[in-house]
Amino acid sequence: MSYFIGTSVGKEALEAKGWWKSNQWLALRRASQAALLLLFLVGPWAGIWIVKGNLSSSLTLSVLPLTDPYVLLQSVAAGHWPQTTGLIGASIVLGFYALFGGRAYCSWVCPVNPVTDFAAWLRLRLGIRGGGHLSRDTRYWILGMTLGVSALTGTVAWEWINPVTMLHRGLLFGGGLVWAVVLVIFLFDLFVMQRGWCGRVCPVGAAYSLIGFKSAVRISAKNRVACNDCADCYAVCPEPLILKVPLKGGPTGASPVVLSPNCTNCGRCIDVCSKDVFSFSTRFNTSTSTEQNAACGQSQPSV
Repeated sequence: MSYFIGTSVGKEALEAKGWWKSNQWLALRRASQAALLLLFLVGPWAGIWIVKGNLSSSLTLSVLPLTDPYVLLQSVAAGHWPQTTGLIGASIVLGFYALFGGRAYCSWVCPVNPVTDFAAWLRLRLGIRGGGHLSRDTRYWILGMTLGVSALTGTVAWEWINPVTMLHRGLLFGGGLVWAVVLVIFLFDLFVMQRGWCGRVCPVGAAYSLIGFKSAVRISAKNRVACNDCADCYAVCPEPLILKVPLKGGPTGASPVVLSPNCTNCGRCIDVCSKDVFSFSTRFNTSTSTEQNAACGQSQPSV
């Protein structure tokens, strides 16, 4: 069902485009998150070892190494120089997210994302407003502190309390503490600060936002002339402030491409827009639909 059923958010899109078109990117993200998690779990659970390890470091089909660059950086800070496979794995991950958007990890891979999305949905449905405030820079400070603690202790510091790693362990071995941590994150986002964990606290998201700072794949409001100011995109976006300039153009007619590294490329703005204002594009495609139509009109021969 729609994440925002029971509210007016997404209603126009549902009526105009049908269920699938108004939920397709959400459904694909959930399928991606579930499939990736299952790949890690099917080995310990069923003895089918497609992927060994976890999201911090893994080996797929005994051939493809993947390493979280943030984990690798902590390891180096701790004084442990990685093996060649670790360097190769980190390079592959860096290349992928440098192309497709660093925080795509947050919306397409991270298993904690459904928890925070559910908190955002419930907060909207219950009409919970206000709450605490943390600067977006807080997560970068935490990122720096974890590297400092790693250097001082000789350990990969964040992995001791990383909810993603803890959730993975909890699914394999159980443990009430794991689910208590997940519950704390859910309650924090629900009552204390909307989208607070992912947008203001998590250093993993901070690291990936830096990796994807100049990524090629982006969301574009290329059809922004059709916007009817329903504001549904703002309601569902994890980082709504990043939409204002691309959507409205600003005083200088700014690019319709969402260039902020805080964008998670989740595609929900595409889903809930009844006017098809948004679409996936690249950072290099800065023209709007009206500009494209004008160019096509100018290229037509006169009769």
